[in-house]
Parts: sequence; structure tokens; C-alpha cells
Amino acid sequence: MKPKPVIPRTRALQDIEEALDHYLAEGGQDVALGFIDALEQVYGLIALHPEGGSPRFAHELNLPGLRCWPLKRFPQVVFYMAHENRIDVWRVLHGQRDLPAWLVEP
Repeated sequence: MKPKPVIPRTRALQDIEEALDHYLAEGGQDVALGFIDALEQVYGLIALHPEGGSPRFAHELNLPGLRCWPLKRFPQVVFYMAHENRIDVWRVLHGQRDLPAWLVEP
């Protein structure tokens, strides 16, 4: 199976930047780089196996096709939608937040 391109939307890029700022301030460069590595691993997995993510929030929010995949060693969760020719990353959120509220914010 050919991997699909993974394309973060603007809000996902903002989420990633906020997380990086936090990890740089609190844990330093090695922690921030570890976050990027974990994120890239998830991107690689969803590029090959988009159906592997959990559809839990798709049901809760009535957003058919929404899936999520947690990062290893970090509390963030990647929320995405798979399309025929690409994967759109909607958000990259800390798992301890009120995720349904953060997902539907404008």
C-alpha cells in the first residue's frame, strides 16, 4: 500500500508550535526533538494505516471519518480525517483537555 501524504491544517500547525514552545521551555531541546520524532512516527503510521486510528470522537461529535492516534511518550493526540488521496490532520491536542470542546472550537 502506498502511503498517503499527511497534511496538517493551520490549527494543527498552531497546536504543534504551542506544544514545541512548552517542551522547549520546560524540558529543553532534547524533549522538544523527542516530541517531533513521536509526531513523525504517528504521521508515518496514519499515512500507511489511516483506518488504524480510533473513531471514538467521530461518534461523540457526529463527525464521520474523524479518527485519532495518540503519540508515544507524550500526552498529545493527533486528530485526522482520511481522504482518498491524503490525510488531513485537524488538531494535535493534549489528551487531558476537554477534547470534544477543543475539536469543535472555531
